Amino acid sequence: QVQLVESGGGLVQAGGSLRLSCAASGSIGRINNMGWYRQAPGKQRELVAGITTDGRTRYADSLKGRFTISGDNAKSTVYLQMNSLEPEDTAVYYCRVDIYWPRRDTYWGQGTQVTVSS
Repeated sequence: QVQLVESGGGLVQAGGSLRLSCAASGSIGRINNMGWYRQAPGKQRELVAGITTDGRTRYADSLKGRFTISGDNAKSTVYLQMNSLEPEDTAVYYCRVDIYWPRRDTYWGQGTQVTVSS
């Protein structure tokens, strides 16, 4: 059984910051990538940022410079530091973990709400 526990969401004013955390536990196997996606009402889920276990990162082009992803391999945890938040960043943020052993598989967290007020 694999669990992804997300935390750090909430309500913040425009210009503020939040830090999301996602910790993977259970029979997680060997992780290849961890990342964050978000889904706003009426929109498709989209990539926010991803990080590999050797530290390579990627970001949605529109978010570069404001969001920073980092990871702690020993704790199977990924973080998302979000700065200069805008009302358009309001969404449910989901953690995603991709494993490659003992099989290729993908796990999703339950989501954490981020609301940015203007």
